[in-house]
Amino acid sequence: MLRTQREIFADNLQALLNSRDVSQKVLAEHLGVSETSVSYWSRGEKYPRIDKIQKIADYFNITMRDLMEDKSKSSIDDTSLDHPPNLIEISPATIKIPILGKIACGDPITAEENLIGYRYESPENLPSGKLIYLQTKGDSMEPTIPNGAYVLIREQPEVENGEIAAVLVNGDTEATLKRVKKQGDTVFLMPDNPKHEPYVISAENPARIIGKAIRYTQDL
Repeated sequence: MLRTQREIFADNLQALLNSRDVSQKVLAEHLGVSETSVSYWSRGEKYPRIDKIQKIADYFNITMRDLMEDKSKSSIDDTSLDHPPNLIEISPATIKIPILGKIACGDPITAEENLIGYRYESPENLPSGKLIYLQTKGDSMEPTIPNGAYVLIREQPEVENGEIAAVLVNGDTEATLKRVKKQGDTVFLMPDNPKHEPYVISAENPARIIGKAIRYTQDL
């Protein structure tokens, strides 16, 4: 029986969600659509616009063709073996990196309740160590890091003077990106945007470095 493109897409999308352990809610938040829309797509009841298909492919680091090709044909039905049976091929292999959100006081920063989703990266050119992503909110680090960018963080308790770090403030409940400046025994968290005030680390204003900013990416 000939399957519709909507059915093919639905099967491929659901297979990706299952294999990558991504919930419909997380994907919906990334795409800026309702969770109901993603549910419709994965059940084959509706079909997304082409721009959403591209964003889904980008999120999973695959091609649009991977989402739209029929993977259900078996080699028994195809004697030419041009289309061997297979699941969706993900090449190269990707690594699941958590995106840090609001921090629950006292919890490890990568506890599930502190995460807002995941990004998938090729292992090529990734730094060693434990990695997380932090999405910027606001313009305090512009023009160096734009608002809404995803900043790759390598977890480490210290950074060199002048480097940008992810820092926990407000009683370890808020993660912020700032440039760490050291003057004698005093440590400042400096914004790159001169419109914002520096944060002076003290007994009254404690802070804890959770990692070094490596690079950022930004979705279009």
